[in-house]
Amino acid sequence: MRILILAPGTHGDVAPMAGLGKTLRQQGFEVTIAANPNYRDLVTSAGSTFRELSGDMSALVNPAAPGTKTSATDIRYYLQELGSYFNQAATGALAAAQHGTDLILTNSVAPFGFDIAEALDIPAIGAHLQPNEPSGDYPPLALGTARSFGRLGNKTLHQLLTRAKAPYDSPTAQIRAELGLSKRSRATSECVRRKTRQPILHGFSSIVVPHVADCHEGIVNCGYWWPVSDSSWQPSGQLLDFLSAGEPPVLIGFGSTHALDLDFLVDVAHRTGRRTIIQGAGDFVESDILGVGTVPHEWLLPQVATVVHHAGAGTSASGLRAGIPAVPVPIFTDQPFWASRLQHLGASVSPIPYKNLTIDRLTAGINEVLNNEHFAQNAKLVSQRLASEEDGTLVAARFLEQYKPQQ
Repeated sequence: MRILILAPGTHGDVAPMAGLGKTLRQQGFEVTIAANPNYRDLVTSAGSTFRELSGDMSALVNPAAPGTKTSATDIRYYLQELGSYFNQAATGALAAAQHGTDLILTNSVAPFGFDIAEALDIPAIGAHLQPNEPSGDYPPLALGTARSFGRLGNKTLHQLLTRAKAPYDSPTAQIRAELGLSKRSRATSECVRRKTRQPILHGFSSIVVPHVADCHEGIVNCGYWWPVSDSSWQPSGQLLDFLSAGEPPVLIGFGSTHALDLDFLVDVAHRTGRRTIIQGAGDFVESDILGVGTVPHEWLLPQVATVVHHAGAGTSASGLRAGIPAVPVPIFTDQPFWASRLQHLGASVSPIPYKNLTIDRLTAGINEVLNNEHFAQNAKLVSQRLASEEDGTLVAARFLEQYKPQQ
């Protein structure tokens, strides 16, 4: 079976799909992944065929400094850029599908994949890295808050947000028109899929996000789809020397989100008095501070004392896998949700919302997580539980082997 995985987004959206693709290939599937051009090597090194979706989502997720007010003009410009990005993604997704595929797996920001599949008369299945289905257990992740509005309030907000305008509505409509499909909104299509219990594969663990009782039975919590290790990567001598020169350091890294300037982070490191690695700081070096570029999480995280991060789905999962406590600084969309899950598991201090971040607050958060051994103990317990789970990519592969589309 030929499978096309649609993965617009940043590195954290693509890396788990590359891991899933590798396992699917090992199980006999032919796998193509459509993503932005800067992830070509990530996809092909894992063995999947790459198809390009033009654009660069990472350029759209750079927040202003904490406390900065966003103007209406800034918001309009951002939404225009986001709309343009998804227009390109939809065009690329259609081109990728027209190369030939038997089934489409589409992430949560590529609903046009279902319309493409409808036109090609093939099945499509959601492959989500976040819990997006309506539930009373949590508010809609797109709101960018972990605050619960009560079971009824959460469920109502989910339903309202489904019908709200989204940046991928226009490309979805254009795809349907181009392919000669009947007019039908993205919101209507979502509601139909839910009513008919169309399957959605979740690439995260029920240990971290328990399966909720009020979601339909088509949802499958597979477990994590871990990224593929890069066997060719080697740490620099400078990094090895730094790690061996003293106690495990603090790691500060914000993934594809280029948040906070270097002076801010260096000041925090000085105030904590702890050895610190700052990811994304290039070749910055001080006696107890080292800047690094891209370093695989599975190699670095087990060697640090704590990690300060933006609470993205992938980084949060990697920290738990390594058994390392966190200081989460969520910025937007699903990040407050993942930060709240880390706190619920006892593996992090209380999240520090990015908009309220100060040098004093971040310093205090780091000191708290390092001075209370319960955070590290809880993180290790979660790590042990995750290690005992079946590989989530194998669960997904088994589902796809047995899947029979509804007629």
